[in-house]
Amino acid sequence: MRVRRHMPRRRDWTASIRRFARLPRLRPLPVRQRVLLWVGGFTGAFVVGYVVAALVLFPAPIFASATGVPNLLGMMENEAGEALTQAGLALGEVEETSHPAAARREVVWQDPPPGVRVTPRAAVSITVSTGPQRVPVPDLVGYDAALAGQLLTAAGLTIRALDSTQAPVPRGVVVNTRPPAGAPLVPGTGVTLVVSVGAPTIVVPDLAGLTRAEAEFALADVGLILGASVRRTSQAAEAGTIIEQRPAPGTLSAPGTAVNVTVAR
Repeated sequence: MRVRRHMPRRRDWTASIRRFARLPRLRPLPVRQRVLLWVGGFTGAFVVGYVVAALVLFPAPIFASATGVPNLLGMMENEAGEALTQAGLALGEVEETSHPAAARREVVWQDPPPGVRVTPRAAVSITVSTGPQRVPVPDLVGYDAALAGQLLTAAGLTIRALDSTQAPVPRGVVVNTRPPAGAPLVPGTGVTLVVSVGAPTIVVPDLAGLTRAEAEFALADVGLILGASVRRTSQAAEAGTIIEQRPAPGTLSAPGTAVNVTVAR
């Protein structure tokens, strides 16, 4: 009896290809959707990478602890630096400005302001005062003393004292100031006005041997006045008479100059 062997049937590739051709084909996505998919994938990968790096490799600023900026206003510059160091912060730029009330090197502004939360070791900039704005002494030479005082007050300064001197200009005219014109001063500072008593045209008479009353009359006759007097023991002169004077006899003096004397006792 003959045994029939079953031979494997050959695969009909042609039929398979025909069946695959009849399957519905997938349509390609529009260009806009493909771009959105690419952008979304890239953004997601970047965010995941940043978070991993921030948490594992190094602490990112958004995860770091915050520190409150201390109030530096009213402190001196060195005190502000110490306060920032204690708070774990750093001193940034230091600018200067004039201030009508704050002392020199006093903090009048800061950036960031007090109370703002910043990262540790952040820099805080400050502005310190250079003191009140200074005003120059006006040039008052040649002005009458009364008008010079008004000009000085208008400039923000005051009259500290009136001094006199002999000068070849009319009586009562300012010939100098102390401090001199142009000197920068803090507003409200006093200035001394040096006023002329006139030109030295009068010869001082000799008062030796006269009493105070006689000397006063003698000086008034020539346009001078009797100034201060002191007493000193003397064996060569009669008590109550003048033994010395200043200015000395023969000196040229301006009208109204005071002559000081020493009287024997």
